[in-house]
Amino acid sequence: MPRRLSYKVVLEPSKDGGYSVYVPSLPGCVSEGDSYQEALDNIREAIRGWLEVAQEFGDDIPTSDVLTEAVEVSL
Repeated sequence: MPRRLSYKVVLEPSKDGGYSVYVPSLPGCVSEGDSYQEALDNIREAIRGWLEVAQEFGDDIPTSDVLTEAVEVSL
């Protein structure tokens, strides 16, 4: 049975439209998409590829160790 892994991703709106997205726990794992959903679909594929290459080389599979929190400030 395949292992299910979960990773936090960061999506940032691009100036020209769409989104760029990266995975802080997986160095170099980045993608983009014309829409929010497309960016998520693309990064899911990039994560799968990143993990497959890591397995091929016998590297450890990192866990998602990123903490997120919204911080409010007043001006």
